Amino acid sequence: MIKKSIIALSFATTLLLGGCASTPEGDGFVTLLDRGKGLENWEAIGDANWRVEDNLIVADKGKGGFLVSRQRYKDFIIRAEFWAATDTNSGIFVRLSNPKTVTADNSYEVNIWDIRPDPKYATGGIVNFATVPVPPIYFAGGKWNNMEIEAKGPMLSVKLNGITTATLNNDKFAEGPIALQFGAGVQGALGGPIKWRKVAIKPL
Repeated sequence: MIKKSIIALSFATTLLLGGCASTPEGDGFVTLLDRGKGLENWEAIGDANWRVEDNLIVADKGKGGFLVSRQRYKDFIIRAEFWAATDTNSGIFVRLSNPKTVTADNSYEVNIWDIRPDPKYATGGIVNFATVPVPPIYFAGGKWNNMEIEAKGPMLSVKLNGITTATLNNDKFAEGPIALQFGAGVQGALGGPIKWRKVAIKPL
């Protein structure tokens, strides 16, 4: 009888942990989005058609939209896994001042856009703050990528597939939610899809 009770308790604990919206990942990381799960941690704004497809969070239609985290963050490390096409316009916005209006003017926008018309803020750059080489040398299109963003006080750094693409010392934005983007393509045309496989954050 005691043995059955222990088994039942263990099973119930497993179910409880498996159903958590934000599951600890180890090393202090908390999962915000993982293979189609975790949309309860986000609020969608704009008209992008965010959905779960093939265990991924996907958007590929609309004039533009965002998934905005329900929590605010100050100092952190973000690790994200994503797939983008060459003409995908996407990015990760951090320390949003206004979660209802997401722009590069009220947050730090870490860009994912290989063919951005102004290439100095193409993939791997921080729009309006930290440029990348021109012509661009960092590309995300047509493959799975890993992006890591670290923000600690005024210091920000970006890594794409293990390579540091941008660093910044700036204190304009100190704290706020993060956002994942599906944006319009060149001259407002429909660009390629963005597919998020995993997003995890470690508060510092």
